[in-house]
Amino acid sequence: MRFYIAKKHELTTFFYSFLSRFDLSFHQGKPKPVVSWLKDGQPLDTKRVNIRNSDRDSILFIRGAQREDSGVYEMSLKVDSFEDKAPITLQIVDLPGPPTSVKLVDTWGFNAALEWTPPKDNGNTEITGYTVQKADRKTGDWFTVLEHYHRLTATITDLVMGNSYCFRVFAENQVGISEQSAVTKEVATIQKTGIHYKPPEYQERDYSEAPKFTTPLLDRAATVGYTTKLLCSVRGSPKPKIEWLKNQMVIGDDPKFRQISNQGICSLEIRKPSSFDGGVYTCRAKNEQGEATVSCKLEVKRMFFFFYLTFYLSVCSFVFLIIYAKLILH
Repeated sequence: MRFYIAKKHELTTFFYSFLSRFDLSFHQGKPKPVVSWLKDGQPLDTKRVNIRNSDRDSILFIRGAQREDSGVYEMSLKVDSFEDKAPITLQIVDLPGPPTSVKLVDTWGFNAALEWTPPKDNGNTEITGYTVQKADRKTGDWFTVLEHYHRLTATITDLVMGNSYCFRVFAENQVGISEQSAVTKEVATIQKTGIHYKPPEYQERDYSEAPKFTTPLLDRAATVGYTTKLLCSVRGSPKPKIEWLKNQMVIGDDPKFRQISNQGICSLEIRKPSSFDGGVYTCRAKNEQGEATVSCKLEVKRMFFFFYLTFYLSVCSFVFLIIYAKLILH
């Protein structure tokens, strides 16, 4: 009866100090196949390796696996002149060692440049990155500034003026980060007097502007005895001085008028105007850059029409009531 190994393995990775086990299955043959194992073409050390064979599989145990147990293992089955083989590559990996060296290359401003070399011991697997930490010599506390960093040079930024720093670097592989680190012998001191600020030169801009009315005064009509208000808006720099005039005469501090100017909004309130308050009103704005004026006409109307209309309606209502009463009596 023919036989063959059912599974073949290319690469198996085990962490250092764990139990390593191979389990290869094969189809049963008659007579019973002869099973043998080799490592790198040499017989196994039976003191550290145990092999258990059954009718359908062969299991190889390595207790307390070490890195030297890494290699190519080969199981072979043989019955008379028939033979089949199954190779498997075993890689025992461990934490890497620290970088060989790290040095401070340069210090400028708030920055420090570092450079280091890969570790001599990579843990039997590829180095995947580096972790960089800094410590202020005042406190001695370490803080991580770079993780999973792939280069062998780095610039550390945002250091504090007046402080002195040490740096250390850890190596990292698929197992984890090295237990020890490489520490800089040099100290990076951020000098307080190392920075001189020179303000940029620029040409000053003149924001001066002559007064200009953005909203004009509008002609309007008011009723005798009812307070009215005139409104306009102006801009200018420096802030213009506002004056109100009536018929080309400055109103001044006349208590009948209330003058307000706020954020460029100018208003003139005329309290209970009479027919004599009608006329042409002017708002004048003046500053160092110039002068501007705006005017409107105010008409103050009497209430005679409303008085006569009310009297007429009252008389008509009285006459109507008399006529209606006579009709009812008759």
